[in-house]
Amino acid sequence: MSWALVWLIVGIALMIAEVVSGDFVLITLGVGALFGAGADVLTGNLFVDVAVFAVASVGMLVLVRPALKRRLLAGPTHHTGIDALIGARAVVVSTVDFEAGQVKLAGDVWSARSLSEHHPPIQPGTPVTVVEISGATAVVSAEP
Repeated sequence: MSWALVWLIVGIALMIAEVVSGDFVLITLGVGALFGAGADVLTGNLFVDVAVFAVASVGMLVLVRPALKRRLLAGPTHHTGIDALIGARAVVVSTVDFEAGQVKLAGDVWSARSLSEHHPPIQPGTPVTVVEISGATAVVSAEP
């Protein structure tokens, strides 16, 4: 069996193992092994193969892995639960003041109160913005 085939098998095995680990280390070693296979095809010298593998692997660990990790792990932030409701628009169902009221928010009727006791009551049908969720109550502010 030629060394190029061994490097190829090791490289593919490391890349498959990366699926389980998810730390972007084994993928860099796998690509380094593929470079080692290429070096063996070109030179046929095992020492050159190992040197190419080492340089490629270290280079990818130092240069590519941090950028790859940043890129793949920094994806968009998705708010869920009550965090997704902050800033959402709602419509007043029953008059909302600092004490009580109801709004239709995300298809459901929520208990609500206005942001400040100094604001006048908000009449039904008025669009409002959710400022925060306090327990099971939406704290809302009338849209300008």
